[in-house]
Amino acid sequence: MSEKPTEVKAAEKPPKYYPADDEPRPIPHNRKPTKLRASITPGTVLILLAGRFMGKRVVFLKQLPSGLLLVTGPFKVNGVPLRRVNQGHVIAISTKIDISDANVEKFDDKYFTKEAQEKRKKTEGQFFEASKEESKVLPQGKKDNQKTIYCQVVNVLTNFNMFCGIQDCH
Repeated sequence: MSEKPTEVKAAEKPPKYYPADDEPRPIPHNRKPTKLRASITPGTVLILLAGRFMGKRVVFLKQLPSGLLLVTGPFKVNGVPLRRVNQGHVIAISTKIDISDANVEKFDDKYFTKEAQEKRKKTEGQFFEASKEESKVLPQGKKDNQKTIYCQVVNVLTNFNMFCGIQDCH
């Protein structure tokens, strides 16, 4: 029996450089779309759990490419406009409505992004002037889109008494 001599490996030296805790790390990009909960289908009534409209019932329209849900109140029924919501912030209830007539193809994540504004240098006089705040006015095109979705959803909602106060679509 001849024993082979075992090779002795030198102990690896620790690295001379350790990254700082505040050094930015690359963010992993997961391109996989978010899986939609089985209980959420187009036309499902959801209850919002967080945010400005917490506790409001909304109608689910579709899932956006980012994984967020496109919902509407409709606006004139309970004040919830077309809105993107994380599905972790909603509860689906058993009520479903037929919204197959609603055309929601034009809505995507780009529709909801804000337009970039130019940053202008203020002179000393402008800086100390009373700030003139421009009111954030919704563009007319978005108002029209809101109204078309409102009309399509309200036509179906008139059969449900849980959405009380539905007004006629003008």
